[in-house]
Amino acid sequence: MRSGNPALKESTFLDLGSGALSQAPGHAMTLNGTVNKTGLLLLLAVLTAAFSWSQTFTATGEVASGAMFYMIGGAIAGFVLALITAFKKTWAPVTAPLYALAEGFFLGTISAIYNARFEGIVLNAVLLTFGTLFALLFAYRSGLIRATENFKLGVMAATGGIALVYLATIVLGFFDINIPYIHESGLIGIGFSLFVVVIAALNLVLDFDFIETGVEQGAPKYMEWYGAFGLMVTLVWLYVEFLRLLAKLQSRD
Repeated sequence: MRSGNPALKESTFLDLGSGALSQAPGHAMTLNGTVNKTGLLLLLAVLTAAFSWSQTFTATGEVASGAMFYMIGGAIAGFVLALITAFKKTWAPVTAPLYALAEGFFLGTISAIYNARFEGIVLNAVLLTFGTLFALLFAYRSGLIRATENFKLGVMAATGGIALVYLATIVLGFFDINIPYIHESGLIGIGFSLFVVVIAALNLVLDFDFIETGVEQGAPKYMEWYGAFGLMVTLVWLYVEFLRLLAKLQSRD
C-alpha cells in the first residue's frame, strides 16, 4: 500500500513491526476513533485560526506587525511538528494536536489576508475543501474510485513533481527569480492550480485507503492520531490550493 502523502506511506505499518499489529480489542486502531480524532484536530485548527484572523489587521485596516509572526511561525512550527510526527509515530497523540494548533495560526492569517483582497474567498475555499472531502469519501466507499497500485503510483509521481516545483520556487525566490506563468493569473497559471488541486484531492483517496488498511491490520491505537494527522496534512494543502486557485480566477475579473 502506498500513499502520496509523505506522512501516510507504505512503510508506515511495516515500521511498526509484526508485534505492533493485531492488537487486542480496545487497543487497536478503529475507523470511528480516527474520524473522531480528525474532527478534534480540525476544531483545534479552527480555534487558533480564528484567533490569528482577529489579530491580522489593525483598526485602520493595515496588516498588524505580529501577523507575519503568526503566519510564518505557524508554518515553520507545523512543518517541524509534521517531521517529528512522521519519524516518531508513537508521539502522534501529542504532536498531531500541536501540529493542528500551529497550522491554525498559519491558516488564519493567510486566510484573512486573502479575504481582505477577495471578499468571500475563504468561505468558498472552505466549502470546496469539505465538499471535495465528502465527495471523494463517497466515491471511495462506493467503489467508484479504487486505490489501485497504478493509481497510487501516478498520484505519488504527480505529488513529487509538484513538491519539486514548489521547492524550486522557494529556492529561486531567494535570488529574486520567479518561475514564469505558473504562479500568475493567466491561463497557464490557472491550469497549473487546477492540476495541483486535482492531485491534492486524489491524495485524499490514498489517505482513506491508508486508514482503512490500518484498521484492517489492527494497528496500535495511537495510529488513529497518526491517520488523523495525515488526513489533516492533505486537507491543509487542499484548502491553500483552493485559495490560490480562486484568487487567480478573481484576479482576472
